[in-house]
Amino acid sequence: MDNQLWNELREISGEENVHADEPMSSHTTFRIGGPADLYIVPRKITEIARLADVLRSCCIPYFILGNGSNLLVSDRGFRGVVIQIGKNLNHVEAEGTTIRAEAGALLSRTAAAACEHGLTGMEFASGIPGTVGGACVMNAGAYGGEIGDILKSVTILDENDSVRTLSPGEMLFGYRCTRVQFEPWIVLGAEICLTEGDQDQIRARMNELKEKRTAKQPLEYPSAGSTFKRPEGFFAGKLISDAGLRGYRVGGAQVSEKHCGFVINRGGATAADVLALIRHVQDVVGKTSGVHLEPEIRMLGFGE
Repeated sequence: MDNQLWNELREISGEENVHADEPMSSHTTFRIGGPADLYIVPRKITEIARLADVLRSCCIPYFILGNGSNLLVSDRGFRGVVIQIGKNLNHVEAEGTTIRAEAGALLSRTAAAACEHGLTGMEFASGIPGTVGGACVMNAGAYGGEIGDILKSVTILDENDSVRTLSPGEMLFGYRCTRVQFEPWIVLGAEICLTEGDQDQIRARMNELKEKRTAKQPLEYPSAGSTFKRPEGFFAGKLISDAGLRGYRVGGAQVSEKHCGFVINRGGATAADVLALIRHVQDVVGKTSGVHLEPEIRMLGFGE
């Protein structure tokens, strides 16, 4: 990367916020991943458009990172620029029954803000470790709720560096899928439409779901959450367990004994370990049940 581009990026986001060869293992919940060529932490929403414009004009690939909670980065890292929005672009505010959140706001913090204002409908998201932006990309969900169920609008930066506001219908929400996955867009923020409720009941429901997660999910180990999408008519964890793969390991990566739908980092796992384990699980489950398991986690830096 030439000095002129390096200086331009530092001018946009500040010298202290542009880092070379940043290990992505420090920025993913899997604690796995090699270095990104550059790692930038913008200070304001307006900087994202400037960064994207510069990088596009130079044909340099970039990736928008929130909390790194649904992501596997390759061992060789990412030959491009990672733009981390979770640190600074995380403002949350409430007005009436609407919550406005920047893309980097954690879902847990956004759900807590809803509770503080006596707004119900977002309790399901209180334990999801991702950000609002990531949730809008993936249509994140849990315990019968999905982010698409409660969104009023999503603000995106399109491929022409124009800021646009999309309705839920324009987002084309599906199971762990939205239109943003197939367009060169960047989610900047969202409006969440909730209803008035009893604060004590909202908090009680959030605590109930927290207890369920703690009891059933391997939160004591690094992971990227549910590894596979739920096949129609089945549960991924049960298919994996029925295939005799509970506790199966490849290197430091393991099918969780607590919840077979999770691949965990037992210590020192590499991205190659995780990928080999995923492929083995897909192969064995396919042979034993005839069901193909599709990964839910996103992958970065593979096959570039």
